[in-house]
Amino acid sequence: MNNVTLIGRLTRDPELKYLPNGGLAVSNFSVAVDKELSKDKKQELESKGQPTADFINIVVWGKQGEHCANYLGKGRLVAIQGRIQSRSYEATDGSKRYVTEVVAERVKFLDWGDKEKNNDFNTDGFHPVDDDDIPF
Repeated sequence: MNNVTLIGRLTRDPELKYLPNGGLAVSNFSVAVDKELSKDKKQELESKGQPTADFINIVVWGKQGEHCANYLGKGRLVAIQGRIQSRSYEATDGSKRYVTEVVAERVKFLDWGDKEKNNDFNTDGFHPVDDDDIPF
């Protein structure tokens, strides 16, 4: 069984490419997934300059990849379901390179940017209520 679920923030804007022979879209980005650390351990690692998150490469194909490139950006929170893929290729200098990445089958956008700018909720006409006036 090869199944992975991640929640993290993009470390860079998605890069969108199209395959030459059919125009299939593919988007690449990476997410930072926080390690489950205690507050003290996290502060200790940060003071030593060590990472407190894992950085995972993500690949998204097709229309979903286009949506990721168009609507996601660095710092956005996403949930990803997919599978782990390992592959190798020969670099331009002739050396063999190995890559491990998550091929996303589902990407869920968990935030939509600056909440202050995009707040459409109108609070006019609403007033605070004293809890003592509530009968239950």
